[in-house]
Amino acid sequence: MKILLIRFSSIGDIVLTFPVVKAIRKTFPEAKIHFASKKSFETLLLGAEGIDHFHFLSDSFSSFKNDIKSEKFDYIIDLHNNLRTRRLTFGSSAKIARFDKLNVRKWLFTKWKLKVMPNVHVVERYLQTLKVLGIDSVEQTGNTFSVPISHRVNVEERFPMIHGPYVAIAIGAQFKTKRVPKEKWVEILQEIDNNIVLIGGEMDREMGEWIISHFPNKTIVNSCGKLNILESASVVSQAKSLLTNDTGMMHIAACFETQIISIWGNTTPELGMSPYRPKGIKTDKIFQVEGLSCRPCSKIGFQECPKKHFHCMTMHDAKFIAASVRKD
Repeated sequence: MKILLIRFSSIGDIVLTFPVVKAIRKTFPEAKIHFASKKSFETLLLGAEGIDHFHFLSDSFSSFKNDIKSEKFDYIIDLHNNLRTRRLTFGSSAKIARFDKLNVRKWLFTKWKLKVMPNVHVVERYLQTLKVLGIDSVEQTGNTFSVPISHRVNVEERFPMIHGPYVAIAIGAQFKTKRVPKEKWVEILQEIDNNIVLIGGEMDREMGEWIISHFPNKTIVNSCGKLNILESASVVSQAKSLLTNDTGMMHIAACFETQIISIWGNTTPELGMSPYRPKGIKTDKIFQVEGLSCRPCSKIGFQECPKKHFHCMTMHDAKFIAASVRKD
C-alpha cells in the first residue's frame, strides 16, 4: 500500500499531522508512507517519525506534480485542502480523502462570534480522514517529535551563561496579533527568577536584544536567529517550562514533557489548536483575556489589531502568568 499525506504549511499544522502518520504506521506497518510539503519545511520534517519518503515543492509546481503523479499512490490524504492541493491531485487514480477545514464555521465564529465550532481538536479532525483507509477510530496517544542527534543542543556548552534549570520563552509568531508585545514580556520576565533562553527566528533577534537590555542583572540568552527549528526544539525539550504565543513551537513543545504556558491574543483554543496533550499535563496553563467582544477576530492573525487597542494581549496579567511557571 502506497499512501501520500499532504500538508504544505505551517510549522504547527505540520507537526499536528504526525499523529496521522503514527496511526497509519500502527495499522499498516508495511505501508509506504510519503509526505508532500514545501521545501522550506524540510528541516522541520526531519523530526517526523515513520515517513518513508518526502516530496518538497520549491520552484516548479508542474515538475512537483509530475513527481507526485509518477508515484501512482493508492491513497492520498489531503490534510491541507486548498486550491493548490486540489490541482496537485487532479486526475489522480488514488482514493482521496480531504481534511474538512470548517471554513464557514470559522468565519461565523470570528466574524459574528457564533459558537459553532465543534469541541474537537484539529488532530482528531485530521484523523477522521483515515476512514478512507478503513481506520474508523484511533486511540488518542501523545504526538511525537524526534530531534535528530546531529541537531541536539547541549545547552550549557552552547550557552555557558546557563547553569541548571531554565525557562524557554518563544517570542516569535508569524502575525503580530498573536505575539505578546515586548513591553508585556518585560513585565512577565521581571517576575521570573529562573535562567531564561529566548527562542525565535532571525526576525525576532532585535526584539530579544531589546528585552535583554531591560535586565542587566538577569541571566537571559537570546538564541533568536542562532538556532534552526530542530535546535530550538532541542532547547525547548530540555526546558523546565515554555512560555509561548499561539505558534508552532507551542505544538512542538507538546511532544515533550516541558510545561507549556500559552498566551493567546486574537486567536483562541476554541478553534481546535490548543497544545495536543490527549492525556493532559496538569501544570500546563492557557491564558487568554476573557470577555472581549472582539475576540477572536481571525483564525490565524493580523499584522495590526483591527480595533487598534490590542486589548487581547495588553490586558494580560503579567504576574499571574509568571506565577504559573513550575517551581520544581
